[in-house]
Amino acid sequence: MRGSVLERRLNMQEHAEFLKGKVALITGAAGDLGHALARQLLKYGLKLVITDRDSDALEEFGKELTAQGGEVSCISGNLEDIEFCRSLPHYAVDKFQSMDILINNAGIAHKSPIEDMTPELFDAMMKVNVRAPYFVSQEALPYLRVSDVATIINIGSVTAHRAYNNQSVFTVSKHALLGVTKAFARECYEDGIQVHIISPGAVQTDMINILRPDLKPEELILPEDIASLIGFYLERRKSSFVIDEVRIHRTGKAPF
Repeated sequence: MRGSVLERRLNMQEHAEFLKGKVALITGAAGDLGHALARQLLKYGLKLVITDRDSDALEEFGKELTAQGGEVSCISGNLEDIEFCRSLPHYAVDKFQSMDILINNAGIAHKSPIEDMTPELFDAMMKVNVRAPYFVSQEALPYLRVSDVATIINIGSVTAHRAYNNQSVFTVSKHALLGVTKAFARECYEDGIQVHIISPGAVQTDMINILRPDLKPEELILPEDIASLIGFYLERRKSSFVIDEVRIHRTGKAPF
């Protein structure tokens, strides 16, 4: 049974020829999850624009992907800068003449009691976690409207549905990102743009070391599993159904 499922999975990937040559923009690409997402998308022959505020790590990763045969362009910058956010879709089109897929993956977190939160930290998290996905997506809309696989995927969090101690503003930001996703999905529906959100629990990234240092690495969701889920979305982009949101949790976490 397992072999037949794997076989169907490979066949689906082989038949997703409609993705070859399309252009994807990934934010937060220099981190663990960004790495997994980019590697997954290269499997479909997508051209990639990857961005991150860590310019050295981004350039090194871009070279790795290019060495693997990928068509990749890097642009580093801070998503707290609204003009940088707005420039990204135009940069992608300047490089590759189109833009088809946007993955809003970048995010920042801070763990503290409510009374220790500062306005500066609050604003930084809201800018990167909410404002950036909103305005990058806004600027991408003219290009996505002319794509036959137009897709926006936002990386959310379980905190959009469940509150955790000492994560107040991160929780607020992910609630807001869920709202952004719903609003864009409804408003862009008639333009043929599909907008999704993935809301995972603890993923094996640097961010979880900030939020949940009590968890052991072997207990966490692998970035590659999130990337595989996005592959599932994209492979079925022209199918008869749409999945608006996927909520996933680590296997060691009780259901629901």
